[in-house]
Amino acid sequence: MKVTLVYSPAPRQVREWRLELPVGSTARQAVLLSGALNEYPDLARAAPALGIWGRACGADQTLQEDDRVEIYRGLRVDPKVARRERFKGQGVKRAGLFSKKREGSKAGY
Repeated sequence: MKVTLVYSPAPRQVREWRLELPVGSTARQAVLLSGALNEYPDLARAAPALGIWGRACGADQTLQEDDRVEIYRGLRVDPKVARRERFKGQGVKRAGLFSKKREGSKAGY
């Protein structure tokens, strides 16, 4: 069965492996057989999060023909914290749903 394994080591960089695996293979086996752990040793240190076509899955997930297995890297910054920091910098008047106000209109329009 043919499977694609994808990993993005940095923004705007994508490494792709096309693999021929026996029927009944798991996501873990795809990662091991691809050689990704040798090419990117940081993946071997921490158990990477995996997904199939954008949906998270476990390492023991059985693969099907033409699946796209994705290796996810960890977030550097918590999205909630990043949003909070951006909001602090912009201020209340310039952020949010009603930030653009027409002159002479009521609040919120």
